[in-house]
Parts: sequence; structure tokens; C-alpha cells
Amino acid sequence: MNRLGKGLLVAALVGVVAMAFRVSWNALRDVATATGADSTAATLYPFVVDGLMALALVATLVLTGDARRFALRVLAAYTLASLVLNYVHGLVPELHDEVVDWGRLADWDPANWALVLLATSLPVGSIYFGSDLVAKVLHHRPIEHTPTTPNQDETAETYVNRSTADLGESTPAPITPAPAPVALAAGPVVSLVKSTDRPPVGAVAAESTRPRRATGRVPAVARSTRPARTPDELLTEAREVAADWSDRELTAEGIRRAVHTSPAKARVLRDTLRAERAAGSGEAAA
Repeated sequence: MNRLGKGLLVAALVGVVAMAFRVSWNALRDVATATGADSTAATLYPFVVDGLMALALVATLVLTGDARRFALRVLAAYTLASLVLNYVHGLVPELHDEVVDWGRLADWDPANWALVLLATSLPVGSIYFGSDLVAKVLHHRPIEHTPTTPNQDETAETYVNRSTADLGESTPAPITPAPAPVALAAGPVVSLVKSTDRPPVGAVAAESTRPRRATGRVPAVARSTRPARTPDELLTEAREVAADWSDRELTAEGIRRAVHTSPAKARVLRDTLRAERAAGSGEAAA
């Protein structure tokens, strides 16, 4: 429906409600007069009853959940009350001429008491229920649903897949301990680097055919100023540090902390020093 059609529909609804209120206004004014209201109060009485019905209708369109059900109950209760009072106005002709006794809406006393209680309690109920409905509308926070587009789903899936692949590239292979070397015979210093084509036994970083993403240049402040040491220099430094160590203290972790090298090189240094000590003990025994 276009905007013009909606505007005509709303205008027709407002016209019907205004005419219905005018018809109900006459009956409710006479009922209020019969219950002891003065001319001003009787004139305002229809606005109290039918006005709260309009307020409850608007609250029903705005609220959700339990608050909306409460507004529907208020709307239904005041609609029923207005219907009953209009019905009584049609049954009692004296109400039209304003000659009925005050407080007399029916000949049967129990029915009269119930009708008077209903007519006089509606203004108080309008204050309570109207305030509650307005408070619920003011504190209502509508839930916004953001639709998910196919492009967003595809982007999220691509991001997850890319993160998983990068994790596989950057995760090193598990470190396996190197086997203990056999005792070395006395002679020249054993070199720590083997000149063979086979890869050395130990931890090898996982390689990937995919190029690694650039992570940026390392700042000059973060770079190490200590030059790289050769295996022979490391072995010499380890001999000096561990000269006074016992065999129990000669561990890879202790050598790593003392000479500040990697765990793999520290294990090789430990095995070499132990082999030298074993060879020296054998010559002393001979």
C-alpha cells in the first residue's frame, strides 16, 4: 500500500474513533452525573475511561512480551467497563433526563452497588494503569536485528580458514631428544656441526610451500648486538663455565643458562663435555 492509501486509512480510523467516542461520551457523562459528579467532572469522565482505552491501544502497538499482554488486558478491561456503562445508560431512561436519584443505577440493590463501584473505580484505575503503561513505554528498548548478508558469512569463513592455515605454518614440530652419543676417544676436539647431506637429528621447524606473510621489520632496538658464536667458541666457553661442576650439575639446562644458547646446542655441549670427562677418567684409570 502506498503512502496515500495509508494516510486515508489512518484518517478513516481517526474519524470512526472520534464518532464512537462522541456516542459513548453522552452515556458516560450521564452515568457520572448519576454517581454524584458535578458538571465539570461529568464532562471529563468519558475522557478518563475511553482515553485510557486509546492509551492502552498505543502501548499494545509499542510494547512486546509480558508488557504487551498487560496492555491488552487493560484495553480489554476498560472496553468491557465502557460497554457495561453504555448498556446501563440504555436500560435506565431516567439517566437521560437527569432525574434519577444519586447513586441509583439499577433497581436491584446488589446490581446497583456493583455498577456504582465500577463507575467510581474507573478514574482511580485510569491513574494507576495509565501511569504504569506510560512507564513501560518509556523504558521499552526495542531489539534491533541486524541481518547477516552472504558476503559477511563468506568473509567470516575465509578469515577462520586463513587463521587455521597460518597457525599450521607457525607451529613448530615437536622436539625430540637427541640420542646419547657414544664415548669419544681422546684426541682432537669433536666438531659440533656434521658436514653431511642428511638433516641433523633434533627439532626442525615445519616447512610450508606457502609463502609466509611479512610481519614487519624488527626494530633496531630489539635486535641483538651480540655476534653469532661458532661451535668451537661455544664449546670453549662451556668448558670454562663447567670446569668446577660435578657430573650431577652438568646438565643441558645449566649449560643453556650459563652460555645463553639454544636448548639443542646445550644438549650437544652437555654430551660432548660428558664424553670428554669419561675419556679423561679412562686414561687416569689406565
